[in-house]
Amino acid sequence: MTEVHVVVPGGIDDPARPSGGNAYDRRVCSILPQLGWRVRLHPVPGPWPRRDAAAGACLAGTVEQIPDGAVVLLDGLVASTAPEVLVPEAERLRLVPLVHMPLGHDAGEEARAREGAVLGAVGQVITTSRWCRRRLVELYSLPGELVHVAEPGVDAADLAPRRTTAGSLICVAAVTRVKGHDVLLDALASLTDRSWSCRCVGSLDREPAFAESLRSRAAAEQLEGRVCFAGPQGGADLDRSYAQADLLVLPSRSETYGMVLTEALARGLPVVAADVGGVREALGHGADGNRPGLLFPPGDAGALAAALRAWLGDAELRQRLRDAARERRTALRGWRATVSAVAGVLAGAAR
Repeated sequence: MTEVHVVVPGGIDDPARPSGGNAYDRRVCSILPQLGWRVRLHPVPGPWPRRDAAAGACLAGTVEQIPDGAVVLLDGLVASTAPEVLVPEAERLRLVPLVHMPLGHDAGEEARAREGAVLGAVGQVITTSRWCRRRLVELYSLPGELVHVAEPGVDAADLAPRRTTAGSLICVAAVTRVKGHDVLLDALASLTDRSWSCRCVGSLDREPAFAESLRSRAAAEQLEGRVCFAGPQGGADLDRSYAQADLLVLPSRSETYGMVLTEALARGLPVVAADVGGVREALGHGADGNRPGLLFPPGDAGALAAALRAWLGDAELRQRLRDAARERRTALRGWRATVSAVAGVLAGAAR
């Protein structure tokens, strides 16, 4: 059995702070043993991806204990900020960063330099979308053959019942500026003449001041009874929220892939989403080319409002999108295929 050391941010199992990256890391660690790998998990506490001396020291102590020649899968939140620790270790360890979101996408020159130093020092890199692969190759002039894609999988889910309703909206994302809840609120405020409700499912403590400002604004604009900030959910609670929804809305300013899109599509639920990053990859399309959702420019509340107004007011459009979502559902791949792709890269690094 081949061994891999997996270095991840501390708290990836915290149900109060769910994220796509954490879910991805957990699936990799749980499925790799089924594929013949012995997993040694190393959670590293810290305010990743922010730089922090104590976290850096903890990472250094962790990596130093890994034996020479070992294969090490590094979550990108940890790897991309610590070249002073990892670049020297690349000489004795087979380091494979797993990049969920390039820091260079919205970071400054210093952050890009740190990430580029790490990625340039290793032999193989794994990304979670074709968009992310292109971004890394472009930013850091990496050899394309060394940057691999392992798109997130999705769990099978019960098919949503066919509905005649339209107005039950759901947004599944941590309440942060990057996820665009302010854009969503702007759009919804212009649709008070239509019948709708919106359930926002996601952590409220990532940017608490931002979350509180949205709740205060919703109350001031008399949307409090129509917009619900439900906090994080998982398991049966999240299943119920999806089952009660007509449409997923994802107004993110930045997404590498958008795992909640495939979560919704696995239930045959259509989507309205910002056209950013790898969202088009996650959304996909049917054999006839029809997408199971509508796209709008990121940050454009007017365009989001127009898309939602079209959804709410056009029964023919709703049926077309629902049919496309049900077709897309059948083409989604599971987590085992994702982890098999990861295992293939690790096996190459081990040779």
